[in-house]
Amino acid sequence: MSSVLYDTPGPKAKARNWIYTAVFVVVVALVLWWVLGTMADKGQLDADKWSPFVTEGDVWTTFLLPGIGETLRAGLIAMVIALPLGALLGIGRLSDHRWVRIPVGAWVEFFRAVPVLMLMLFGSALYVRYSTVSSELRPLYAVVTGLVLYNSAVIAEIVVAGIQSLPRGQTDAAKAIGMRKGQIMQHVLIPQAVTAMLPALVSQLVVILKDTAIGGAVLGLAELLSMNRQISANYSNTIPTLVVIALLYIIMNFALTTFASWLEGRLRKSRKGSGAVVAGDVAEVDAGGAAGVGQAP
Repeated sequence: MSSVLYDTPGPKAKARNWIYTAVFVVVVALVLWWVLGTMADKGQLDADKWSPFVTEGDVWTTFLLPGIGETLRAGLIAMVIALPLGALLGIGRLSDHRWVRIPVGAWVEFFRAVPVLMLMLFGSALYVRYSTVSSELRPLYAVVTGLVLYNSAVIAEIVVAGIQSLPRGQTDAAKAIGMRKGQIMQHVLIPQAVTAMLPALVSQLVVILKDTAIGGAVLGLAELLSMNRQISANYSNTIPTLVVIALLYIIMNFALTTFASWLEGRLRKSRKGSGAVVAGDVAEVDAGGAAGVGQAP
């Protein structure tokens, strides 16, 4: 099926695609064979390296499950704070008042530019110097602070792009019936922009969950990835431990994206979406499928 961006391949193009696919599969298989062979030569495939994850319940109850709990705690706290804060910052960037728009824009641009690791380190130093937070909770506070500051700024840009992806007619129609700017934003633009923003928002939530590992590596947060050191020290199985931890991250992120996909489907069925989609944290907009003014609720 042809479209503006895609032409149906002909017989020669289909043949080339099959050849490229076959070459890619062969290359991947060779790389996998080399990796497994190297691991076997180093004894990383021996049963005693993997058996602790099956036979030793302490590996899960002492290390992996507490690590998952700490990862989810830090990630969920950061998500709960960053999402509404990012939405407010995004709306502030669209304000008609310069005294709101300019400071909010400066805030967003600053925290988007600073690496999240640096924000965590600054947060930890500030909590040490100016707060009474205990040393046990300080890594969690610092990690959440860095994640919130950085990701709320990114989410603000996603919100701006999602709202701007809507057809201009939506705003014009709302103004024509006498709605104020706040009413237009609340009742017309934001409900329709949610479905356009959702894919990019889900990607950013996955980033938040994975970036908790930075706190474990630098600040001593007892999250999932940091448990690699303790498990490896007890069982001398670094590679198998990293493989298991990677699989656990995949499961958590898959669960998050599956829930988001279900939610997106429900929202689209409610017919509040415009058809536009915001892609990635750069908030690029494809408004080609946007509907007309008749969709305003």
